Amino acid sequence: MIPTLIALLCLGLNVGRTKVQAGTLPKPIIWAEPGSGILWRNTVTIWCQGTLKAQEFHVDREGSRAPWYSMKPLEPVDNAKFPITHMTEHTAGRYRCYYHSPTGWSERSDPLELVVTGSYRTPYLSALPSPVLTSGGNVILLCGSQEGFGRFILTKEGEHSAPWTLDSQRDPSGNSQALFPVGPVTPIRCYGCYRNSPQVWSHPSDILELFVSGPSEDHSPSFAGPISTAGLPMYQKVLIGASVTFILLLFLLLFLLKHQGKCSKSDAPIRDSQPEEDKEMDSWDTPSDAPQDVTYAQLNRLTLRQEASVPPSSLSEKPLDEPSVYAALAIR
Repeated sequence: MIPTLIALLCLGLNVGRTKVQAGTLPKPIIWAEPGSGILWRNTVTIWCQGTLKAQEFHVDREGSRAPWYSMKPLEPVDNAKFPITHMTEHTAGRYRCYYHSPTGWSERSDPLELVVTGSYRTPYLSALPSPVLTSGGNVILLCGSQEGFGRFILTKEGEHSAPWTLDSQRDPSGNSQALFPVGPVTPIRCYGCYRNSPQVWSHPSDILELFVSGPSEDHSPSFAGPISTAGLPMYQKVLIGASVTFILLLFLLLFLLKHQGKCSKSDAPIRDSQPEEDKEMDSWDTPSDAPQDVTYAQLNRLTLRQEASVPPSSLSEKPLDEPSVYAALAIR
């Protein structure tokens, strides 16, 4: 009988111990409104949602020893809100919440990271090679700045999904940048921050929208506004300038070649006539093989006398020893 009583007593103790261990409540859900990225000195509200009616809520900030904020509602509720009236780098950080009910304490929630934006200059965001991509294709998003950020963050506008963070790299001009390979997501912004303060972000970039073209549509890039090179890195500006200069030089070379062709056509008749002139000169200078009789007339007192003589030799040959008779004209 005694062993039976001892066995029942041990069983009761084990059942009671199991009930205490099972009293741990599920972890709550934590989120922020209007979002986790808040502009400098703006207001944000942290919400903590439990599964059961709770009598007390706590919010802890990572790095703080004591609970950062506690709230005891007048009556049990399943959620609580914790407002932050002025968001600064001192209130930015990682938060968790938990609650207490008559059955015990809940587990801690998943972390919520609050960041403050607007602390640094705006980075630039562009799509490579263009914001137009084919269905199912990918595009490279370039986020960069002259600030020398250690990291860049890509976010989807209007969604509470986790941001995408990449370490920065230096481009040839010394600017910091990061390349994000993405699919057809839109709209998108990017931020920059330093490694020693990951919750303090820059101003957001301009919104970038990606366009998906169909199989029969024009695949040429389509932009919502004019293209500006103000935010591009230096090496891209140099490439654009070199391309424009090359095109101008190419047009100039084509113009000169066309002009030279016209001048060559206008000089063609002169070159064709030149051999004819040379031929005439050669026929004039070259003496005939057979000597010809030339009649010279000498007028003396109105009397005409004919004499025959041998024609003079060419200037290129030696003069003959025989005398020549020429006509002389005397006027009295």
